[in-house]
Amino acid sequence: MDTTLTDPLVGKLLDGRYRVESRIARGGMATVYLALDIRLDRTVAVKVMHRSLAEDPSFVRRFIGEAKSVASLSHPNVVHVFDQGTDGDNVYLSMEYVPGRTLRDVLRARGRLPAREALEVMIPVLAALGAAHQAGLVHRDVKPENVLLSDDGRVKVVDFGLARAIEATNQTRTGVMIGTIGYMSPEQVTSGATDARSDVYSAGIMLFELLTGRQPYEGDTPMSVAYRHVHDTVPVPSALLPGTPPLLDTLVAQATARDPATRPADATALLVAAVDAHRMLPRESGSAPSVPVGPPQRPDAAPPPANQTLIQPRVELLTSPVSDVAEPAAPRARRGFRPNWFLIALAVVMVIAVGVTGWMFSQTTTVTVPSLVGKNITIAEGEARRLGFLVEVGKAENDEKVPKGTVLRTDPVAGTETEGKTKLVLIASAGPKRVAVPNVVGMDENSARTKLAEVGLVVNDVRKQPSETVPRGQVMRTSPAVGNQVREGSKVNLVKSAGLVMPDVKGMPRDQADAMLRGAGFNPQFVEQTDAAQPCTVIAQDPQPNAEIDKGAVVRLTLSQCDNGGWRWPWENDGDNGGGGGDDKIIVIPNVMFKDVKAAREELRVAGMRVKIKKGPGRGVVLAQIPPGGQQAPPGTEVTLWH
Repeated sequence: MDTTLTDPLVGKLLDGRYRVESRIARGGMATVYLALDIRLDRTVAVKVMHRSLAEDPSFVRRFIGEAKSVASLSHPNVVHVFDQGTDGDNVYLSMEYVPGRTLRDVLRARGRLPAREALEVMIPVLAALGAAHQAGLVHRDVKPENVLLSDDGRVKVVDFGLARAIEATNQTRTGVMIGTIGYMSPEQVTSGATDARSDVYSAGIMLFELLTGRQPYEGDTPMSVAYRHVHDTVPVPSALLPGTPPLLDTLVAQATARDPATRPADATALLVAAVDAHRMLPRESGSAPSVPVGPPQRPDAAPPPANQTLIQPRVELLTSPVSDVAEPAAPRARRGFRPNWFLIALAVVMVIAVGVTGWMFSQTTTVTVPSLVGKNITIAEGEARRLGFLVEVGKAENDEKVPKGTVLRTDPVAGTETEGKTKLVLIASAGPKRVAVPNVVGMDENSARTKLAEVGLVVNDVRKQPSETVPRGQVMRTSPAVGNQVREGSKVNLVKSAGLVMPDVKGMPRDQADAMLRGAGFNPQFVEQTDAAQPCTVIAQDPQPNAEIDKGAVVRLTLSQCDNGGWRWPWENDGDNGGGGGDDKIIVIPNVMFKDVKAAREELRVAGMRVKIKKGPGRGVVLAQIPPGGQQAPPGTEVTLWH
């Protein structure tokens, strides 16, 4: 059975903004859903906290504070937090959606990783943690489950600050340790105290697991594992996997020291050591043999790892030709001059040796520019330096497709053959270009279009909306709203003021028309003329209904004669009050002035009246009524209401 079909949130609109499409994963603290942000039309991951946490006010308060801190952390290796909110019993985070797998999934599928590959995963993880530490944030739950490997090769760290929020709940106050026991530092186990060095310890445990395929401590109970973290020294990876480079043994030992004071101060310090170790690892394989045998290194190659024995043939450039010539026995003495053939031969050999040596030194070594596009800029820089290039990192450029922090292009391009120590320029992607929607509120439409065009945005739809406060023609708001970060070239909708929209007041008594129009910002002026209509009621108007006019504009209204004392309601013309039948056919019209228009209509219908609604300033309450309340009329009489 598909569990997503029974999940109550799937198919729902969370907080009026996020349409939940499916469930991605469920953990001990939260459930993660794939959702569509209908406001910005983008796919996001929504993490909804479990009900037991959401019901704790201290958790919600701390959770909101941590979410704000994490949202301010902008780094290419951190899963971005877009939004945080509550919807009823649901407390949620809206985050960047990263399609791919967790590092735990990779370990289950592949087992341990080669040394170089393990470092290439750890380097972006440490870069993310280092950025957080410099911003004053501590992750507190570093583990493979919180590392995402995207389908396009990016490494992202998730769940910053969540463990800290949970520390405020009742669960912690009853003694439950927060974190994952296999990766917890000794100080987390004993006192719950955490700082940047606690994350360093957890990162060291994770590196151990990447190299060996298992955690350093195993036990029947979580407490037995916790005890070993406190009292034992983490073994080096080579103890489980002989042949592990000593550089990585050192790296794990430094990161997992039991005393926090002897560990690297934060993830940035560990990152520097990890990048240096990656640079110095042999390129042939992930795990170098303990005694590699091979040709001598080039003069510009990286130095060998510390404590590694290198067995290499010794090369002597100039002496090898001479050493191949056996020294002949001394010639017998002869009479007269004879050439010394040995000296001649030796001289020839020396000339040839010098010539060959000069030729060798005159040759330049060619190096091919490697393919670095799409790689993390730090890793690409190290790889290029190992090949002997003089690397220069140029100014990052915006790109809609290449993720931020990865190589966008190189100069020279990949495949180019270069001579000697050539300059290689790396250009990183700055990610998609985003611009803030400028403030165009209060401008006319043409000025707003010009200002939006100046920042690379275009106007899509222009809609009018009546307003009593904003002058006609001025922009009232934009969608997306002012200040939102959007892609360059995005479309922006404008809502501009229609000013006052003239209501239809024909048939309304003078007093009610005057009060309603003045209250809505109009300036009514009345002219009387003889007419057989109800006395003192509007029989014509200028401007016409629905015309857009400015606040304070004059409205000319023509009234029927106000002293027409001979006028009667139509049903009063017959002496029998409506066609006979007696008083039982005459009812009193209810007075519904200033009532909600829907309630007023229902009240009149219940009383037996027919109801006609006319739109006035649009406030939702009855501002005028004809015939007025208290008037006697037969059932079925039409009553007109303005609102």
